[in-house]
Amino acid sequence: MEQGCPPQPDTHLTHPAQCSTIISVTTPAKHAPILLVHGGAWAIPADAAAAHQSGVRSALEAGHAILSRGGSALDAVEAAVTVLEDDPTFDAGRGSFLTSDGRVQLDALLMDGGRMKAGGVACVERLRNPIKAARLVLEKSPHVYFVGSGAEQFAHSHGMALIDNAELVLDRERQRLAQAKARHAAGLADLSFTGQALQDDKDPETGVPSDGPSSLGWETGVPSDGSLSLGRKTAFQPDPGLLDDQRPDSAAPGGLGGSPQDAASDPGQFWWKDNSSSKGWSHDTVGAVALDARGNLAAATSTGGTLNKTPGRVGDSSLIGCGCYADNLSAAVSLTGWGEPIMKLVLGKWATDRVAAGSAPEIAAREAISYLYNRLGGHGGIILLGPDGRFGLAHNTPAMAWGLATPSGLQTGLSV
Repeated sequence: MEQGCPPQPDTHLTHPAQCSTIISVTTPAKHAPILLVHGGAWAIPADAAAAHQSGVRSALEAGHAILSRGGSALDAVEAAVTVLEDDPTFDAGRGSFLTSDGRVQLDALLMDGGRMKAGGVACVERLRNPIKAARLVLEKSPHVYFVGSGAEQFAHSHGMALIDNAELVLDRERQRLAQAKARHAAGLADLSFTGQALQDDKDPETGVPSDGPSSLGWETGVPSDGSLSLGRKTAFQPDPGLLDDQRPDSAAPGGLGGSPQDAASDPGQFWWKDNSSSKGWSHDTVGAVALDARGNLAAATSTGGTLNKTPGRVGDSSLIGCGCYADNLSAAVSLTGWGEPIMKLVLGKWATDRVAAGSAPEIAAREAISYLYNRLGGHGGIILLGPDGRFGLAHNTPAMAWGLATPSGLQTGLSV
């Protein structure tokens, strides 16, 4: 790294600059490559558990294969998220939630923490894999973000095929939309993320329980009594009628983290008893963060947004610093959950700033989810990866599909 230049005569009026200070943010790798993925944080029912874990594992395998042969973190997160977009289990790509007018609109963001480059697209309807369009924006455009038909035409001009929106729509989602419209007409709340009815100003997107935070089992802050140990279960207390005998053992947001060798061998508990019913079958945003052998970080997030959303609505997923962020000098992050509170808090950047200031990622992840709830009553999940290979996962929803790939193997779970 060049530290500086010798003094030069002041000739800036007649000559171009002859020297500049260049700061490299790519450091020699100190840790083996790591990949973290999530398939959404919400009230995943038991009959959806296997599909979520299988999908997350397939994404891990795709991204890990790239990292294990020396590929870049950017390629790895793109590959992992592409797999999740192609899997209709998740709210990304084909099979995503429908807008109120019955169409699929997709958002995605990809960020390279070494070059500090990013590419995002939003409200695209004719692209099968928005994360690939985001990669094109990152690599091929001086701009960072494209929306709607402009994003589609940019991607098409660089080789991506345009498809009919009907190819992204499933009958299952038409049924969900009809049910959502009926619930909305009846004044009923969406329970996908919370499992309980909420009272708020923007439906579940900024929901808080009518009788205060304590009714959902949260404390008013991150505990200081040592309860931030690895492997704690989720803080969320769903309806007792839906729970098995095994209940969460902490009143703080659930989290997992540490170094790769510290990862809990338990892939997480799953508490929903009704194994036969698919009522409430939903899905959520997907994302990935990675550290490669050269020490570079990358992050990717992709979503179909919220069910029955107004056409043109954009959530946190594709916004830099909200649902996705990466910087080699701090951390890489991807979030999932209701987007409006996450956007208001710029929560991704908030979490990575904590890591840059010295917090361990496993602590910063829990703090971020506590902040999300305590400040705005928000619900969601986070995966967070530092440049030293330490990581954190946390959520305050009943479940979050997640996966971790290290040279030691692959792990998946449905809660942390």
